[in-house]
Parts: sequence; structure tokens; C-alpha cells
Amino acid sequence: MISRAESAAATRRALLDAAAGLLDSGGPDAVTLREVGARAGVTRGAPYRHFPDKDSLLTVVAAEALDRLADQVQAVCAEPQASPADKLHRALSALMTVGRRQPHLYRLMFASPAGDPAAVHAAIQAADRAMDAFLAVVGDLVGAQHTRQFAALLLTSAHGITDMEVSGHLSADKWHITAEELVSTLVSMIDRQARSG
Repeated sequence: MISRAESAAATRRALLDAAAGLLDSGGPDAVTLREVGARAGVTRGAPYRHFPDKDSLLTVVAAEALDRLADQVQAVCAEPQASPADKLHRALSALMTVGRRQPHLYRLMFASPAGDPAAVHAAIQAADRAMDAFLAVVGDLVGAQHTRQFAALLLTSAHGITDMEVSGHLSADKWHITAEELVSTLVSMIDRQARSG
């Protein structure tokens, strides 16, 4: 027999999955608590018992995505055979994959969190965890003194590359280069800089 806590956790999970699906298919405007409840197959009032508003729900969806990204980057960082440059390339690729496959979620992950304090706190913690994982990968390559400088350069570059690719402005016909090749070039440049410094 399922306990009340297990049932509540299953309902919450169904609501989050439904919200993520609606976000992917139609962006934030497609996510309403009523539609999320209908898609999750729960009663009309169930979403409101778990999330006070749409912002809180979307903020938790973003927090979960940031936690998954942090897990991926930490797994990359833990691979003993990979070089620091390869780890960095793979961490950036993990980030950019989210942007390619789930552009609405990607934008939400980097928006200021909104909603109730618990949701905002969860999102801030998840973002900090993802940032710490990324800083560890960058630091392994460039050293502690230059970590934040190069991390900022890499993240802003990856965001720009991802945005241009998703919007269709980074076509191979026009630029004769792929997003992956741009990331490889960027990581190689930083690797050379780190070795010469």
C-alpha cells in the first residue's frame, strides 16, 4: 500500500514532468497549472497544493535541470583518463546539448529564479552547484588564479554559440564551421594560454 507521502511525491513528480513537457513543446506560455494538472492526470486542485504559482513550478523545473547538469559535469570531472582540456570540452558540450535539445528550459535555467522562497532557494543552490562543478573543470586546466576569468569567457562564449546555433544563425553553409569545432577552438586557445602562462 502506498503511503500518503509516497503518493504526494508521485503527484509532485508527475506535475514536474508534465510542466517540463509543456515547456519543451510550447515554451513558458504553454505552462499553466491547469494544463499541467490535466497532463499529469491529477485533480484540478492538485497542482496548487504542490506549487503556489506557475513561477514556482517553473523555477523547480529549472533547478532540477541545473542539478542534472551539475551531475554530468561532476561525472566528467571524475574521469581519470581524460585530459583537463577534454573534460572542459565535454562539460561545455553537456551545457550546449541542453540548449540545443531544450531551448526553453535552457533559457529558464539561466533566468533569475522567481516564485516562492523555497523554489527560489532550490534554484540558487542548484545553480551554485552547477557553477562549482564547472569552475572545478576550468580550474583543473587554467589554475586557481585564472579560473573565474576563463570560466566567464567560456560560459559567455558557449551561450553565444548555442544561441546562434539554435536560432539558425550558425549555419555550416554560412560560416563553414560547426558549434563543436568552435568549442574545440576555444578550449584549445585557453589550453595554450594556460600552458604558456
